[in-house]
Amino acid sequence: MLGGALPLLRLIGSTARDLAPIVAVIGFFQFVVLKQDIPNFLDIVLGLVLVMIGLAIFVQGLEMALFPIGESLAHAFTRKANLMWLMVFSFGLGFGTTVAEPALIAIAGEAASTMARASAIANNETARSDYATALRYTVAVAVGAAIMLGVFRILKGWPIHWLIIGGYFLVVMLTAIAPPEIIGIAYDSGGVTTSTVTVPLVTALGIGLASSIRGRNPMVDGFGLIAFASLSPIIFVLIFGIVVQS
Repeated sequence: MLGGALPLLRLIGSTARDLAPIVAVIGFFQFVVLKQDIPNFLDIVLGLVLVMIGLAIFVQGLEMALFPIGESLAHAFTRKANLMWLMVFSFGLGFGTTVAEPALIAIAGEAASTMARASAIANNETARSDYATALRYTVAVAVGAAIMLGVFRILKGWPIHWLIIGGYFLVVMLTAIAPPEIIGIAYDSGGVTTSTVTVPLVTALGIGLASSIRGRNPMVDGFGLIAFASLSPIIFVLIFGIVVQS
């Protein structure tokens, strides 16, 4: 019993060390700069403990489940040697993990409310809901397409930097013609898509594919899918804003 608990306790200790700089910064500004007591101190301490335990369990879960299943699926698809199903799976993985991201749901709802207050869309529940849903699915399709492109890059061995440079060149061109209200949302959407579920599964898929294909280096070719998943939503949401405006 004790032997099984020790790894978790060590993980909680490691999480506490990772959170220590954040706690130190907040404490410094609260007590030294602002010179104020912390309200609901016991509740905050309890919440901090829960955060440490939750992060420790989450990291352990990633190592036990999401990383292994992502790599095993990649190896299985490589052995099957069916490009079509690999592309379908890549799109489905990117789409499915993104559309359920809590951060994306939150930012889509806030974007819809802000657009309604700015009179860019009708200020009623139906219009806000439709806009938020359309934005979420636009981002999810973008990530699905990005994972497909990233997987195809691994298969072909294309250098990642040229694709990223071309993608950001397209972002700059679209930014010049997109409505100002959507630009900030588009740039933020690239960050909120790569979160708790998407990152470990997509990373494991890339490493698993690069490890299974002869001539591919997992360090050189296995990483980079997250970069595509962060870049493509910016492009798609800018296009979304141009289409909605027109």
